[in-house]
Amino acid sequence: MAEATLSSTETALENQRIGGLQIRVAGLCALVQICDGYDVNSIGITVPSLTHAWNLPGPAFTTAFLWSSIGIMVGALSAGPIGDRVGRKPLLLASLTIFGLASLFSAFAGSLMMLTILRFFTGLGIGGAFPGAATLTGDYAPHRRRALMIMVSFTGAPVGGFLCGQIAGVLLPAFGWPSIFLVGGIVPLLMVVALAVWLPESPRFLAQRGNLSPRQAALLKRLDIDPDQAEPHAVDVAAGNPIKMLFGRGYALQTVLMWIIFFCSLMNLFLFVYWLPEVLHLTGFTPAEAARATSFRELGAILAVLYLGLLIDRFGPERALAANYATGIVFIAAIALFAMPYLLLVIVIFFSGMMIIGSQTGANAACGKLYPARMRTSGLGWALGIGRLGGIAAPVLGGYLLSIGLPPREIFLSACGFALIAAVATALLVFRGERAEQSAVIQAAE
Repeated sequence: MAEATLSSTETALENQRIGGLQIRVAGLCALVQICDGYDVNSIGITVPSLTHAWNLPGPAFTTAFLWSSIGIMVGALSAGPIGDRVGRKPLLLASLTIFGLASLFSAFAGSLMMLTILRFFTGLGIGGAFPGAATLTGDYAPHRRRALMIMVSFTGAPVGGFLCGQIAGVLLPAFGWPSIFLVGGIVPLLMVVALAVWLPESPRFLAQRGNLSPRQAALLKRLDIDPDQAEPHAVDVAAGNPIKMLFGRGYALQTVLMWIIFFCSLMNLFLFVYWLPEVLHLTGFTPAEAARATSFRELGAILAVLYLGLLIDRFGPERALAANYATGIVFIAAIALFAMPYLLLVIVIFFSGMMIIGSQTGANAACGKLYPARMRTSGLGWALGIGRLGGIAAPVLGGYLLSIGLPPREIFLSACGFALIAAVATALLVFRGERAEQSAVIQAAE
């Protein structure tokens, strides 16, 4: 596909109207993200209870946190080539099945070693589902609202984290830690059936196929694409190595900056996801109280979708997203430095989630908007994968700082520096340049 010229099929997709089909896809992908967010948080939520059940100190679970993040990294890196070459829907179905089964089996783990192994496979499925859901949402979104719709679907992740904390507050006292993993396993497996029936494949993959079913042909017609006249070779899907494309045609600077942003952002996110429940427990909270308080971090992230996606679409990530990262430093420092009454602490946790997790959700949306469709899953998948190196370092950093005797809340001071680096790297995206293909999309919409 020529960089400056869009085919009629691509023009229709890049300027599609937002209707029932688009909302259904975004809604189903948001449900996938809810399952992802629940299972990402489940290990951190259960650790305060597991320290008593297995008579282990909190830092002993660093290994389980670490291998969970390694699994997410491997899944995210693998998801890019699979999603861009094979299809988004097969990637999502396989990912949900993997982490649903792994979470289900985690409820029956009898040792830290077994739990660690199962957390790797849970992470593997989560890592594949995140970029798959985001890019499929992007494929059913017009260019002018792509960041907003991707961010709406990614709001499912903090919703899942919030639900995990609230459900844990109810289930932990009555049924113990296995109940958290049971819920995290059964729901995704039920979702596999729902997605197989109701979730369509990417319209770009359908447009390049022959022998479409009547249902698939009707779907393309809803997008103003005639399946009998669609140009198979003029659809923006990967024809070469999607990973190589990330550094070609002027995308190298953007790719490097996105990797820096995701590394620092996910370092902070997972430092809080893994260690905030245990830190609150160490400072006097019961496991159930720590779970509930922590969940307000996810609720704050949900609020970010009300403004950040619109601001990114309107002003670009280099201004809107950079400001959000920078503001987060204030709330991170407050948690680390000040002893607060419960209500005030919950409010600060809420706003820290709006800035930390909300910014990461915004980075996901920005990544899906800045990369063209042929490398969108690879662009987001590899940004998430490289960023997971930060997620891998986060549990180790938190465990080390606790083991050397640092006051529990002060381990979060390190997050202030990473938030600053993320803000600066995001601001530097202004130097990435404007793509000819993006200009063509804008001109076609006018």
